[in-house]
Amino acid sequence: VQLQASGGGLVQPGGSLTLSCDVTGFENGYYAIGWFRQAPGKPREGIVCNNQFNGNTYYGKSTKGRTTFSRDSAKDTAHLQMTNLKPEDTGVYYCAADSWRGACREDFLYDFEYWSQGTLVTVSS
Repeated sequence: VQLQASGGGLVQPGGSLTLSCDVTGFENGYYAIGWFRQAPGKPREGIVCNNQFNGNTYYGKSTKGRTTFSRDSAKDTAHLQMTNLKPEDTGVYYCAADSWRGACREDFLYDFEYWSQGTLVTVSS
């Protein structure tokens, strides 16, 4: 299984950005997928998690209302649209996937098995 995250970059405060995650290698096409980020000096934080098994999507508290998750199952691609970006949204963003149907949790504490490389998002004027 491989995940490829893309779409990071420099954006001004109040701006928007969409990250993409291309997933390959899951044989049956069913997996949970999540987006996480890590800011310098801070622990990893869950942004959104989508459980394809039951359709539930969980959003992290700090970004809820400013993020939208979408998924194209036919293309094995997931997107994270972020709006009204703030300097504190700066960090390295990762997508992650797991074949376990219980991987998505509201507390984002489950350690996903597969991770992308990070894509850097910088929010600055």
